[in-house]
Amino acid sequence: MDVSASPPPSSVLFARGVIARLSIWYTLRIAVQEGWGGHGAAEKRTWLASVIVDTFEEQSQTPDDQYIEELLLQIMADEYEAIVEDGSAESVAQDIVRMWEETRAGKADAVIKYEQLAQNIKGSKAEVQLVPQTEDDEWEDDNSSDEDEEEVPQLLQPRPQKKTEPEEMRPYSVSYTPHVTYPTHAKRLDLASIP
Repeated sequence: MDVSASPPPSSVLFARGVIARLSIWYTLRIAVQEGWGGHGAAEKRTWLASVIVDTFEEQSQTPDDQYIEELLLQIMADEYEAIVEDGSAESVAQDIVRMWEETRAGKADAVIKYEQLAQNIKGSKAEVQLVPQTEDDEWEDDNSSDEDEEEVPQLLQPRPQKKTEPEEMRPYSVSYTPHVTYPTHAKRLDLASIP
């Protein structure tokens, strides 16, 4: 066996740390646990660790935390079909970059810490709480603020509604087309004569 073919100890230490750090990333734990990546979700986590390690080993300039964060987000989207917007990928990326620097300096503190944390949660399930998405959440624009939006003035005060009935029971319904439909027992109004 050729000894020069084995990776340096700092690379092995870094790889162990990346595997441990990814295994405690709550978002990735849920993705693996819930099978978002398909049947091979756990193997994809190991593959993700190898991609990260290779990224550091093969580039002449050390990747920064933004690059690693974008890599994590892209792989989560592509492999697990998960759009991560909770900011957790940023802290994972920062931890990985810090761990790279420490292992290059011969320090193993961060790796040991993450391995202990990973060991502590091994076999436990990540708790998932589904929060129903409201219609307001669906199209929320992060770049807008309430201060920038002008409120449309009300020309007429709305009339108080006496009681709410299902749509099919109301005397008439308005559609998005420029006409009004009426039930057969209602009188027809000439909309052109209304000012």
